[in-house]
Amino acid sequence: MSDKQQIITIDGPAGVGKSTVSRMVAAATGFTYLDTGAMYRGVGLFLQEQGVDLTDSSAIKRLLATLDLQLLPAFDKNCDVGVLVNTRDVSDAIRTPEMAMVASNVSALPVVRDYLTTIQRNYGEKGGIVAEGRDMGTVVFPDAAYKFFLDAKAEERARRRFSQLKAKGVDADLNEILAMTRTRDKNDSERQIAPLMQAADAVRIDTTEISVDEVVSLILKKIKKER
Repeated sequence: MSDKQQIITIDGPAGVGKSTVSRMVAAATGFTYLDTGAMYRGVGLFLQEQGVDLTDSSAIKRLLATLDLQLLPAFDKNCDVGVLVNTRDVSDAIRTPEMAMVASNVSALPVVRDYLTTIQRNYGEKGGIVAEGRDMGTVVFPDAAYKFFLDAKAEERARRRFSQLKAKGVDADLNEILAMTRTRDKNDSERQIAPLMQAADAVRIDTTEISVDEVVSLILKKIKKER
């Protein structure tokens, strides 16, 4: 497997548990966790605050040239990766259902994808990362040594997100979250640029009825076997 990058990709739709699983896999393997979803959320928030027309690629490109986007390591497996936008901590601001939709919208823009794909590949140059997102195994790191695709029923993913928000004291509506989940699934799967799809050589894991620990165990066993 010398021609493969020592990278673990974990793709899948929103709310499937990619972030938690990726953090745990990174901790178990000693790899660095790369939360690409947080990157898209950070860019989405930045562009939204700038009030830019999302059909104006030239304007977006000019704005992105002024953006300093940084990821902050998670303190433990229960914490999200932090995000700085031009030194401002937006870690909490990007973790809302509304910003998830914004991220989905901007991720369909070629100028944004080019910008972030370059950053993501720079992170992966030396290997040793767990890259989580929508197109890690298909577009960003097609030569990754280990690829996984997590999936779950939309109802279960919405329920998980609802529980997360309630635990944080955020007022949320389950039906609204389910509707957003289905809309995002449709947008992510049907977009022309890097649509959400399982890589041909990825291992699919349905997480609907199994725990996070069980998902991580399956992934680690597969990696150990391949090694």
